[in-house]
Amino acid sequence: MGEPPWLDRGEERAWRGYRQMRALLDLRVTRDLARDSRLSDADYDVLSNLSETHGHRLRLNDLSGQMLWSSSRLSHHITRMQKRGLVSREDDPADARGAVIVLTESGWSEIRRAAPLHVESVRRHFIDLLSRTQIEVLGDVAETVVRHLNEQRKE
Repeated sequence: MGEPPWLDRGEERAWRGYRQMRALLDLRVTRDLARDSRLSDADYDVLSNLSETHGHRLRLNDLSGQMLWSSSRLSHHITRMQKRGLVSREDDPADARGAVIVLTESGWSEIRRAAPLHVESVRRHFIDLLSRTQIEVLGDVAETVVRHLNEQRKE
């Protein structure tokens, strides 16, 4: 296999800029989330995914797939969230080996309280800095890359 073509100046600018933006943005939004709601990114992801489902419940395997986590890693995180009263775990009636993760009333209160503050942070540090055209282009870019990466995961 030959050497791949090196990135030209524009490609390198885009790649390095993306990596730096991602790191700085994740750091800032994560800090705001922790300060404003005492939730981690992972806590927020679990709670928001559950809050958007019918009955506020998901099979552990389905939730891990949505979060791109292994079931084992998510299970350990869910155990910590259970101790804080944010979620509960029930046996999966369709699969004796599986579990269903359920948003508790406390978890529902936490996500309802945290979401507006989180959205404000995302707007302040990202969305409101961009024009409508930039947002549309970024959405197109993200869809293209995500589609490609999801196809690669299936192989």
